[in-house]
Amino acid sequence: MSAAAPIPVPGRRRAMLRAGRDVLLFALLLAGAAAFLASGEHGLGYHWKWYRIPRYLVQAADGAWALGPLLRGLLVTFQIAALALVLALVFGLGAAVLRLSRSFTARLVARGYVETVRNTPLLTQIFFLYYVAAPVLGLDAFASAVLALALFEGAYAAEIFRAGILSVDRGQWEAALSTGLTRWQTYRRVILPQAVRRVLPPLTGVAVSLVKDSSLASTIAIFELTQQGNIIASDTFLVFETWFTVAAIYLCVTLPLSLAAAGLERRLGTGC
Repeated sequence: MSAAAPIPVPGRRRAMLRAGRDVLLFALLLAGAAAFLASGEHGLGYHWKWYRIPRYLVQAADGAWALGPLLRGLLVTFQIAALALVLALVFGLGAAVLRLSRSFTARLVARGYVETVRNTPLLTQIFFLYYVAAPVLGLDAFASAVLALALFEGAYAAEIFRAGILSVDRGQWEAALSTGLTRWQTYRRVILPQAVRRVLPPLTGVAVSLVKDSSLASTIAIFELTQQGNIIASDTFLVFETWFTVAAIYLCVTLPLSLAAAGLERRLGTGC
């Protein structure tokens, strides 16, 4: 196979001009955003105090560095999101299999779970689990938040899993069953390995949603990132600086996950 021909000089020049134009437009956009923030500061008579924010990220204690309240809250956010993600995948896969079951009762239960959760607010579900179900089940606030988030995202994961299972060619079912495999063995050995490969990118999106939705755990006094930001803003009156910092932390966490999902989708889409 012959090597690719070099890009002609005029074509290379046009590409460089386009790249320079894009960089210039991006710089103008940043300048416009900075001017907008500056005009807002002038109109509100608000003076930014960003120099006070670093102490809430890291702190020096007894000659050693320690995490500040915002990063400690971020660790709690990670704990909630990780545990809820594992449970959400279990709930989602179980609901997807039940929806494709031959049993009318199983399909009805799975459909009721998915539609109820997807069509009611997450905040309402958290309150219901914490104030109504948790005393009966003996759950604390942390476990209630994890369970509520897992049930909520599990309903969306169920539809992702169901679409992935249905995307597997029907001939795979027929071939597996003709060899004597049971329906559950066919799921485990033939269908699910193919379906999981296809649903990995959208499931990464579920992880992104979990990180952001975990902020609602602050409503039941879980000291995750949002709750820590709320406390700092209330105590110091650094409202804008605190919430912009909290938003930036969430962005630093979710943006790599979103990029990973996009890269995974491209990679699996090319069959690599």
